Amino acid sequence: MYPKIFKRIIDFLLSFTIIVIISPLLVFIIVWLFFANKGDGVFFMQKRVGKKGKVFRICKFKSMTDEVDANGVLLPDSKRLTKVGKFIRSTSIDELPQLLNILKGEMSLIGPRPLPLLYYPYYNEMELHRHDVLPGITGWAQVNGRKKVTWAEKLTYDVDYVHNISFALDLKIFWLTVYKVLKRSDVGVETSGIVNFNDVREEEWRQQGRQDLINHAREEVQRNWK
Repeated sequence: MYPKIFKRIIDFLLSFTIIVIISPLLVFIIVWLFFANKGDGVFFMQKRVGKKGKVFRICKFKSMTDEVDANGVLLPDSKRLTKVGKFIRSTSIDELPQLLNILKGEMSLIGPRPLPLLYYPYYNEMELHRHDVLPGITGWAQVNGRKKVTWAEKLTYDVDYVHNISFALDLKIFWLTVYKVLKRSDVGVETSGIVNFNDVREEEWRQQGRQDLINHAREEVQRNWK
């Protein structure tokens, strides 16, 4: 009953209430980012995979500029991250626009984080179950390490959440998230480079001698998930 009915009702009511209460803060951040990002926009929009593999556009505050090098290639994240961007990352304020995704029914407050499209063909049968529920702003993996766990551990946490979803678990994740945000623990931006899941999975398959799986996944990305 909770996952099918009450969770959505709680998501909508809480998201709407939060937006109303913090609307002055949102306006202030929008104006601040407008000047800090040097005309590169205020919002970051990117296609992500949601429930049942449905694609949607996630909305976040833009914490980096679009600056490129002499060859037109984007500069490293650490060089494009503005002072304002660093602040909204460290406080998780950059995630607030996702409340709009929740109102639209594309996301939930609690659930597996929505990941990039190109990862989808690389999940195994067990990992695909992370898409049985709406993705969330925060989730079981985020309060259990986030940047300190491996991809295998993160995806296992996601699937464990799907299999054990309950109001009590959501409440636990919510308060742990609040605690981590206030403590500024395990939040911010990676400056040493992020290892993409598709690269990790391809290396696993390469060690198993499964070039066929690598080729198939890459073809799927080009055909359906680019």
